Amino acid sequence: MFIAAGGAVGAVARYLINISPLSRVFENFPFPTFLINITGSFLIGFLLILLTDKVEVSENLRMAVIVGFLGAFTTFSTFEMEIYGLLKDRFFVTAFLYLLLSVAVGFIGVAAGVAAAKRIS
Repeated sequence: MFIAAGGAVGAVARYLINISPLSRVFENFPFPTFLINITGSFLIGFLLILLTDKVEVSENLRMAVIVGFLGAFTTFSTFEMEIYGLLKDRFFVTAFLYLLLSVAVGFIGVAAGVAAAKRIS
């Protein structure tokens, strides 16, 4: 139940970001999904350390946040579909940059989240 509740909140948060004015920031670049995945990468690194090593929370809450909320909030399948669409529409450079930046900056987000959480005493 806790994971489902977290998932519902994460899905709604993702939807709200996708319909926000952010969707029009860059033409032909899926900026909302990019932002969601980078933010989610940071949060999963940060919260994994915070909720495991720094703050005592129940396993139910930890799973609701990490598996439920972040699992529904981040959008790997949408990411893949958007790359396919960019390639289909012959935006090859944009597709390549989106793929490369998402993976690279997503990794940096996880590392930054872990580092930030480790600084909390």
